[in-house]
Amino acid sequence: MNKYFLIFAVLGFFAFGCVSTDKKTDESETLRNYLDFSQRDDQFTGGVKMIPISTEKGEFKVWTKRVGNNPKIKVLLLHGGPGMTHEIYESFDGYFPSEGIEYIYYDQLGSYYSDQPEGDELWTTERFVEEVEQVRQALNLDKDNFYLFGQSWGGILAIEYALKYQDNLKGLIISNMMASIPEYNAYAQEVLGPKLPPAVFAEIQEIEANQDFENPRYEELLMEHHYTEHVLRMPLEEWPENINRAFKHLNSNVYIHMQGYSEFGITGDATLKEWDRKADLPKITVPTLVIGAEHDTMDPKHMEWMSTQVKNGHYLYCPNGSHLSQYDDQKTFFKGLIQFVKDVDKGTR
Repeated sequence: MNKYFLIFAVLGFFAFGCVSTDKKTDESETLRNYLDFSQRDDQFTGGVKMIPISTEKGEFKVWTKRVGNNPKIKVLLLHGGPGMTHEIYESFDGYFPSEGIEYIYYDQLGSYYSDQPEGDELWTTERFVEEVEQVRQALNLDKDNFYLFGQSWGGILAIEYALKYQDNLKGLIISNMMASIPEYNAYAQEVLGPKLPPAVFAEIQEIEANQDFENPRYEELLMEHHYTEHVLRMPLEEWPENINRAFKHLNSNVYIHMQGYSEFGITGDATLKEWDRKADLPKITVPTLVIGAEHDTMDPKHMEWMSTQVKNGHYLYCPNGSHLSQYDDQKTFFKGLIQFVKDVDKGTR
């Protein structure tokens, strides 16, 4: 009996050893494929590609950078602003590569790394939607691999794109964005504003009533009392370098024209002031993840409601997060986002 037991034990050892070796080989091959740019036309630039965009004012170029190779999962990142940059997503480098998720950084037209045409004619949601579609085509993204992620203004753009082109999508992520600007404004003024120190809120309201937005005091009050509570919940001196870099690179002309002067609601005559797509959410049938955060500039209850209005919606709640919850509630944010992407890929969502 002991002799046979020894034989089976030895055979079992080698069998398990083979499985372990094969598993390591498979993992190494997957990693090698993910990092292999050799068959791609952007190998020379390390994934960077300037994509030509046709507009009514002529042709311009937008900056993109692909990270990794995954034929089934390709996530295009739409930054906020408008006029912000892809730099707010550099934290994705710490999570997506280890999961084998391919993702594409992208600076929209007018943003720092892309062309920045003069004038305001091109800064409309309709034209930005067509820009995203041209980027999709240039990168060969399709319904079998294309996930669209949009945060803040990027969430507006993602909704608008899905309402016109959702047949091209495999999955949609709307992050930290309500479906109604009027309701966002009401939330800022009626809920978040009163949470400020009364003297601070009164001063902000006075500046806004006088439309004295160029007053440096306005930015000072918002940065010190609002942004550190509802945009990124860290003391300003601890904000990540890439976030400060992104703010430095913000195209204020695009931002003010569409959004206004701050993240404390839409101000002045900004073009997004009346944007509202609540009634159109049921038209979105592609698997959709809506991400909301407890301390966001946006109402997390509204964003949870949004997830019930799309046909195949899911909600990710970040209890410690704010508008940039990929930083201040990072583990919750990325765990839920990655799980959604992988579930859609497996067909379980």
